[in-house]
Amino acid sequence: MRIGAGIALVVVGAIIAFAVRDTSDTLNLTALGIIIMLGGIAGIWVSYSLANARRRNEAKLIDPEVEKQYDTTPPEKVSGDMIDVTPSHLREKQKRFYR
Repeated sequence: MRIGAGIALVVVGAIIAFAVRDTSDTLNLTALGIIIMLGGIAGIWVSYSLANARRRNEAKLIDPEVEKQYDTTPPEKVSGDMIDVTPSHLREKQKRFYR
């Protein structure tokens, strides 16, 4: 049952419970309408809780190879060499300047 069906049951139950004025010895329409309304409310609640449970448990899996690319843990051993972070298009100009 979806939320729309639960709302429809609540509306139909309210109409039966409060708008229909018919007397019968075997069937109490007010009680029937309230029971239908309670069924609609229960359906809305179940639908809402199932929808949220699916969202809560949805795991986002990442490929281990892709995850390695974004690993931010520092390396165990760092060399003492200087690391050149100059953009490649400026390296040639820099080499000519320092020679």
